Amino acid sequence: MPETRLARSVRTSRGAFTLIEVLIVLVIVLALSGLVGVAIFGRQDEAKLKLAETDLNNIEKAMEFFRLDFERFPTDDEGVAVLWDSSLLDVEDEAEEAKWEAYLREPIPTDRWGNEWGYRSESEYGQDFDLWSNGPDGEEDTEDDITSWANAAGEDGEFDSELLAPPPSP
Repeated sequence: MPETRLARSVRTSRGAFTLIEVLIVLVIVLALSGLVGVAIFGRQDEAKLKLAETDLNNIEKAMEFFRLDFERFPTDDEGVAVLWDSSLLDVEDEAEEAKWEAYLREPIPTDRWGNEWGYRSESEYGQDFDLWSNGPDGEEDTEDDITSWANAAGEDGEFDSELLAPPPSP
């Protein structure tokens, strides 16, 4: 029985996708990947901030270990780099120098945006020292700064001495 031309064309056209169907699928895939991309890149900045806060906390902890060994925090000249570079240690005798150890496994000379850490051995906020990152914009004293004194500041950003009071005696 001979097939009609119509039956043959229906059978062959059902075996493949049309150009319009392929374009519709392509548009849907591109739209979904765009939405996912925006969500991921939006979270990347947030993750960088959290990592910078973690780096700052790690440096603070290393400073505490340094203080335990030398009974002082690093000087302004030594800076945070003394935590991984013994050549910056400013001591008089070899016995003191022998106390030094690497206080951080990996050096952290800059924050997550490539700016050097700010360090001041004499705190302006009532702490043992001040440590800060200028944040993503790289400018000092802006809202995106990450600081060691942030937890000691009140809601208005002003220093609150009550937060640093020693706990009551038992």
